Amino acid sequence: MRLSTRSRYAVMAMADLAARGGAPCGARGGAPCGIERPVSLTEIAGAQLLSLAYLEQLFGRLRRAGLVASARGPGGGYRLARPAAEIGIGEIVEAVDEPIAATRCDDGGPGCLAGERCLTHDLWAELGEQIRLFLCGVTLADVVAGDVRGRAIAPRICEAARRAGSAD
Repeated sequence: MRLSTRSRYAVMAMADLAARGGAPCGARGGAPCGIERPVSLTEIAGAQLLSLAYLEQLFGRLRRAGLVASARGPGGGYRLARPAAEIGIGEIVEAVDEPIAATRCDDGGPGCLAGERCLTHDLWAELGEQIRLFLCGVTLADVVAGDVRGRAIAPRICEAARRAGSAD
């Protein structure tokens, strides 16, 4: 399963915004209101090699979700609406209307296979929920600080299988 381009670009752009100091005014460790400079989408697009037009669409959704605030006029741009430590990656994905699902069927739809749930439906549905929970537990501050690796926790059965495989 892969997250969509829309989700990945939104997360990349938000991480870039957070890393450039697009913190909300008055945030802990940030400048007082009116001092920090909003970050333009042109800067983010250039740094992340993303389409400016596509970023404009994404940031419209992010603004409506209350994740970013915009400043108009010369020197305008965007800043985070809340501190990076309070914005979960899952919120960003949901804000750009991307469901986190690993099944090929829709909730409330006719089913996976010929109108009935397939045998593996619950497996893939649970995987999608685990991914959603993981992304909700990681914040923009974690991403910017490089504090993401090592968060996946293997269930005992997988850990035992990994140890058995490395013993060979």
